[in-house]
Amino acid sequence: MKPPPTPLRFGYGTNGFTNHRLSDVLAVLADLGYDGVALTLDHGHLDPYADDLPRRVAAIARDLARHGLDVTVETGAPYLLDPWGKHEPTLMSDAAERRIDLLRRAVRIAADLGSPTVHLCSGPAPAGGLPERDAWKRLAAGVQTVLETAEEYGVSLAFEPEPYMFVDTVERCVELAELVGGHELFGITLDVGHAHCVEDRTLLECVRLAAPRLLNVQIEDMRRGVHQHLEFGAGEIDFPPVLTALKDLGHQGLVSVEIQGGSLDAPDVARRSIEFLRAAASA
Repeated sequence: MKPPPTPLRFGYGTNGFTNHRLSDVLAVLADLGYDGVALTLDHGHLDPYADDLPRRVAAIARDLARHGLDVTVETGAPYLLDPWGKHEPTLMSDAAERRIDLLRRAVRIAADLGSPTVHLCSGPAPAGGLPERDAWKRLAAGVQTVLETAEEYGVSLAFEPEPYMFVDTVERCVELAELVGGHELFGITLDVGHAHCVEDRTLLECVRLAAPRLLNVQIEDMRRGVHQHLEFGAGEIDFPPVLTALKDLGHQGLVSVEIQGGSLDAPDVARRSIEFLRAAASA
């Protein structure tokens, strides 16, 4: 007999609350009934290079526990390492060691916060005509290096395909998993809006392809071919079938709202989002 579907657990990304103190973000999300938070390491909320990083991490861990919120750590801040180059340097760059250092820091922070995963993405394809096979080799070597730290701390890497980046589809994520030997700590973050934006597959096909390695889900509305994170109902996505598919899979990770442009109206955007997702999940 088939077990009943697992209830989904909804989170919200801190990159949609850039005008709030992090302690206030956590309080607002808890009050709205969110189950967790997707914490982006960045200059404002939690700078992984701060001199007093251990004190800050300990304070955040206490806040998370007090509010009963789960957490996943994200590393998608576009200008954290280079004020001029978005998502630079990457694991494929000549300066890849800077990205490796950030990801190792993120793994240690995740372990201290109780996050089971660290989110990462490939960044743009290398400039200067680097052959694709060499870019794959560099990317896989960088991921394998970070996986050594992940093994030490028991934290999984949840790789996200991003529109117009080197790894932009779930299929390419699966290819990367093969290049790192199918490592048990290498998984996938599926962004529902991104998949609708660029994938040739349907959303349900993307869910099925990602399923064996699915760790986290990001969610927002979007239009085909336009990489703009929209509030639910402002784009083209039919959400109930996607949420049903995730429930049927027994997805255990967070399903986190990713609306970076909502910071000026963040509490109301977060409230509308959780209301929409609850209704869509029960439809």
